[in-house]
Amino acid sequence: MLSCSSLLQEKFMADGQEVVLSAREIQCLRWVEEGKSSWAIGVILKVSENTVNFHVKNAMRKLETSSRTQCVVKARREGMI
Repeated sequence: MLSCSSLLQEKFMADGQEVVLSAREIQCLRWVEEGKSSWAIGVILKVSENTVNFHVKNAMRKLETSSRTQCVVKARREGMI
């Protein structure tokens, strides 16, 4: 897992535009991949459920996906998580 202070960001090109996921978005997607709920991820990361949803939804928007599962699959295929 990436530490909260990590500045690592993953990038890839989609439709000619660079997509960058923040370290926190990557962390949240990795926990989603493990089957954790937003509430459980919030407990693990010591943030609110709403904050987790914010990060997951941002990743979904950036990766142009419409579900958490699609987002994880696309991020995994692109080597982002």
